[in-house]
Amino acid sequence: MFSTEFFTFETGQATDVGRVRSVNEDSFLSRPEAGLWVVADGMGGHAAGDFASRTIVQQLYSIGLSGSPDDFQARFMDRLGRANDEIKEHAAALDKGAIGATLVALLVQGPDYACIWSGDSRIYRLRDGALQQQTRDHTEVQALLDAGSITEQEAETWPRRNVITRAIGVSDDPQCDVVAGVLNPGDVFLLCSDGLTEHSSDDDLCRTLLQSSSPEAACQELIEMTLDKGAKDNVTTVVVHFAPQDVHAIEAG
Repeated sequence: MFSTEFFTFETGQATDVGRVRSVNEDSFLSRPEAGLWVVADGMGGHAAGDFASRTIVQQLYSIGLSGSPDDFQARFMDRLGRANDEIKEHAAALDKGAIGATLVALLVQGPDYACIWSGDSRIYRLRDGALQQQTRDHTEVQALLDAGSITEQEAETWPRRNVITRAIGVSDDPQCDVVAGVLNPGDVFLLCSDGLTEHSSDDDLCRTLLQSSSPEAACQELIEMTLDKGAKDNVTTVVVHFAPQDVHAIEAG
């Protein structure tokens, strides 16, 4: 648990290789003192996907403390650019085709937050009992949905529904989208790899977040729920609860 003048952050995190894969290519980072939480989902197999996600996390760990939301995002993209270059160099050395990783990150500076992502890992926000997806998948099927070419029902069984259109390490520079907002006391954020959302509906996620006793318990319950449903992929969850700061605790400190 970590406190600022605005909020007390309580974080939970969990990851599992799943029921099918032999290597966990997911990585995560929780740095509440820096206001940064990350999930990266590697692609490319052993010595490739796991390297890609781990490289992203290692570079972002060195982000340091920032003075403003703009500075924070600039630092973030700088570290992400370094990771992108390192992944590309590793792919060239392996000479087995492109490797990379999807990415979701939650950045908090004071009362402000930003969600940055590339690929199909997701961030959700639970506010006043309602769950809202903050990210929009960078996938072929999402592009078809946006164009009105297929229906939601068709998307559920689309043969290329897991084909992503963006990832870190596959282009000259990181290609990310950003959504920003202001935190409300009581907000809960869920960052996850697609190993979770492949098996769970938004209702499943919302119910678990509402009923869990803590962020750590929520992460464990989400992992267990996915394992019970077959867990065809690695699954990683990070949950952050933003509780209102205790004024009396500040005065006592």
